[in-house]
Amino acid sequence: MDNRPRLFLTAAFLCGVLLTLGFKDFYPDLERRFRRRRVPVNSLSGAGLDIEDQIDLEDHTKGKRAKVNGDVKVAEGIEACVGNTPLFRVKSLSEETGCDILVKAEFLNGAGGSPKDRVALNMIKTAEEHGLLTPHSGDTIYEGTVGSTGISLATVCRARGYLAHICMPSDQATEKSDLLLKLGAVVDRVPPAPIIDPMHFVNRARSLAADHTADPQRPGRGYFADQFENQANWQAHYESTGPEIFNQCGGKLDAFVAGAGTGGTIAGVARFLKPKLPKLRVVLADPQGSGLFNRIKNGVMFDPLEKEGTRRRSQVDTIVEGIGINRVTANFEAGRELIDDAIKVSDDEAMAMARWLAEKDGIFTGSSSAVNCVATVRFARQLGPGHRLGTILCDSGTRHLSKFWAQAGNIGGKTDSKLADIVGA
Repeated sequence: MDNRPRLFLTAAFLCGVLLTLGFKDFYPDLERRFRRRRVPVNSLSGAGLDIEDQIDLEDHTKGKRAKVNGDVKVAEGIEACVGNTPLFRVKSLSEETGCDILVKAEFLNGAGGSPKDRVALNMIKTAEEHGLLTPHSGDTIYEGTVGSTGISLATVCRARGYLAHICMPSDQATEKSDLLLKLGAVVDRVPPAPIIDPMHFVNRARSLAADHTADPQRPGRGYFADQFENQANWQAHYESTGPEIFNQCGGKLDAFVAGAGTGGTIAGVARFLKPKLPKLRVVLADPQGSGLFNRIKNGVMFDPLEKEGTRRRSQVDTIVEGIGINRVTANFEAGRELIDDAIKVSDDEAMAMARWLAEKDGIFTGSSSAVNCVATVRFARQLGPGHRLGTILCDSGTRHLSKFWAQAGNIGGKTDSKLADIVGA
């Protein structure tokens, strides 16, 4: 029997297998191309393509791989998390006013969780540049603060090799001093006193720093940060906060509203924005009991609650913390001429606004932020719909639980608050 036909069939089969394998090796994406050409008409239409258009499919993937950039710089230390905070539109306030109400989320600064992170870092860096501080030498930074600057300093001090000694009024929210202790700071809670009293929290910090430096038995030096008078305060906001706001709002802003404690934020931001936006209105938001409102309006530091027999506290008669003062500071004066207007905000308005922001927007903020938002809404109403206003959300409400929020109360299941009942509460 002739076996040639069988041999031919076997050879043909083997050739077919080899050709098939070779074909697949040369064209690994043949099947994928074929499937792409058979995409159903309705899926092209659903993708927004006209089904009558000619579609040319090309393969641009051959030889390409995901690349890892070896030049990417990893951030160094917690200091790298200071600044570049988001700017966002508050939906409820924008809808109610007809204006864009933009807020700079400074509570998202990554060290101490407030705009004071910028100040603390810049004051320390400036002192280092001038040879006033040396890392890991035993140097201690002393500061008088109502809390936020102290928290930022305590955090940055640990990151850069220093110790922190914080003096603060005893009537401030206890969670602030508790947090300072957890960060390793020494905390002096002193009774509220006038600035002329040696035991005023600022004066005490100054004298403790001097005593440290003069004591040969103590390691390192004592450095008094002096946030109220230190020019590195407003310069931090001139160099970072102001440029960030300008870039994030695309250079389009009709008003900037902010409170003032040291005055560094409003002064630094105003000094940066005003030359770039000549029509910009800068507005001070001032809590009850503070004299800055009259400083702007009338050129004098005075508040009706300062009248003899009416004052209940030795510093500023308000439950608001972080802003409001009854003396002139170098940082505030650095920008005072650029402030166009001032708005006084009551404690009741601040508490009502804090509840509103939590109820309507899920924003749980502190007392100074609430004051800023009340003043921003009021000024938006003065300007009328169609304008864009910016302000600062300074810190989280978690630092104000035992005092401000204890009086503001819980919002519960409330969803029907009216803004008209809040501004003017």
